[in-house]
Amino acid sequence: MDNSKQNIIREFAQELDCGNDCYYNLKNNEIIAIPNFSQIADETEFKEVFQADLTRVEKQKADLIKFEVLESFESFKIMERFVEQLTDQKLQSELENVLASKKPFQNFKYVIDNSEFRKDWFEFKQSVLERIVGNKLNRQKAYAQQLIKFMLKFGFSTK
Repeated sequence: MDNSKQNIIREFAQELDCGNDCYYNLKNNEIIAIPNFSQIADETEFKEVFQADLTRVEKQKADLIKFEVLESFESFKIMERFVEQLTDQKLQSELENVLASKKPFQNFKYVIDNSEFRKDWFEFKQSVLERIVGNKLNRQKAYAQQLIKFMLKFGFSTK
């Protein structure tokens, strides 16, 4: 994978991890990141602050691939996968209990933040997010290319 594509994927993964919905323009490789609307309390202020980005998304909608913040069950699955691959049996057992208890996200964060595996967790999560983004990006690009071929084959304009 070329370095620029890997940088795009890395940036997307980081934005998603921060709670932003991301839009990728297939034509110019532009990335637009906007906080997930469900996390915003004041809709009017949100629209004022992000008006330029929201307008760009609306104008470029046909050329954009949208990446939404992970659902909580998807984030939970990433935590489970991290726990499964741990070699420290004590921490693995503790985190398995945390995931089976109330407030698993909060308690997982607390245990990880107070362990020597904090850096490993962030690297693991970033790697998984990059894989998710890369796979979706590849699927969407392939779909767009097939659609263009189909349209040209049957005499439709691609403009």
